[in-house]
Amino acid sequence: MADWEIRPAALTDVEAVAELRAVVLRDDLERLGRYDARRVRQRLRDGFEPEHTWVIEVGGLFAGCVALRPDADGRCHWLEHFYLAPEFQGAGIGSGVLGELLERCDRDGIAVVRLNVLRGSPARRLYARHGFAVESEDPVDVFMVREAHTRRRP
Repeated sequence: MADWEIRPAALTDVEAVAELRAVVLRDDLERLGRYDARRVRQRLRDGFEPEHTWVIEVGGLFAGCVALRPDADGRCHWLEHFYLAPEFQGAGIGSGVLGELLERCDRDGIAVVRLNVLRGSPARRLYARHGFAVESEDPVDVFMVREAHTRRRP
């Protein structure tokens, strides 16, 4: 596995993340008949929350991002915007980053982590390997959930 690190995102990361999103999601969105070059970037810009986002770097280079956003009551977190540049995929980086974030969730007593992935996306296998199970599906998205392995005692 390549050496990687994560750092907190800044507002200045939004364009790099929006561009990466367009690259990473293009094949799946085209397959689903939903790719729009402007919209795919703008949706990221509109919902970008750097306070809940990390940038993934490999050798000091921008390699991807991931967000972990608490829901309104803080009892559940949403794993969002998990994108890894194609040249860094398949090297164990995504699995390492996801494993670290889920360990933090378990340690912090976050009982449930949810996500949605596009139907047919190969990322679904990664999530399943890390304990996520399908909760529901619609024509575009698969909604998955993972309950904590250990919970903080009251």
